[in-house]
Amino acid sequence: MNELVRTPLVGEPAPRRTARKASAAAPERGRVNDPDRTMANILEVATAEFADKGLAGARIDEIAALTHTSKRMIYYYFGSKEGLYLAVLEEAYRRIRQIETSLRLEDMEPEAALRTLVGFTFDYQLDNPDFIRLVMNENMHRGEFIRRSATIQELNVPAINAVQAVYERGVASGVFRPHMDPIDLHMSISALCFFNVANRHTFSAIFKRSLDEPEALAQRRDSIIDMVVRFVRA
Repeated sequence: MNELVRTPLVGEPAPRRTARKASAAAPERGRVNDPDRTMANILEVATAEFADKGLAGARIDEIAALTHTSKRMIYYYFGSKEGLYLAVLEEAYRRIRQIETSLRLEDMEPEAALRTLVGFTFDYQLDNPDFIRLVMNENMHRGEFIRRSATIQELNVPAINAVQAVYERGVASGVFRPHMDPIDLHMSISALCFFNVANRHTFSAIFKRSLDEPEALAQRRDSIIDMVVRFVRA
């Protein structure tokens, strides 16, 4: 039997269900109209989720809930969970490289430029532990996803070029010793600063030292800068 459709009387309010559908669709329309903001919000939340839980442990439905979007929208923008993870990695490297470029190391004397670069690396990694966790997680995947990204490869070229330019100026002026590999120098800087964040909890527990106190951090920062400068000094 066909269902009878009741026609509202004149002056009678329309059924509420129409209004509910419209209000439910409104946020979706708002998100579609500002895709850049939506994607940035998804990347921000996904960064924390992947850093905390790794690729396997992070859940797209949780990211959708925290960003007030939907799984469908996340897949629309990023294609898959792995696509979102790779986009998070690319954004993480993009941020640090953009700030490095703004340091204007070329305007400084070689030793001052090297000290500035090491100090910046220490500060950035200390202030952005999620970056460290993302790198550690990606190393657990043996760099599988970074290898897929031409973007990350391109982002890191200026970083090595900056180290090389500072080093070569220092060698030319007699401040730094010759025959060093800029990538090795970059790796040494990264390793010293990385360890300060990645291993501070285990190191602190084993040796009963508080490594989060401002005085300890300042001392560690100065030590790392001095070690790197003395390593390259002529």
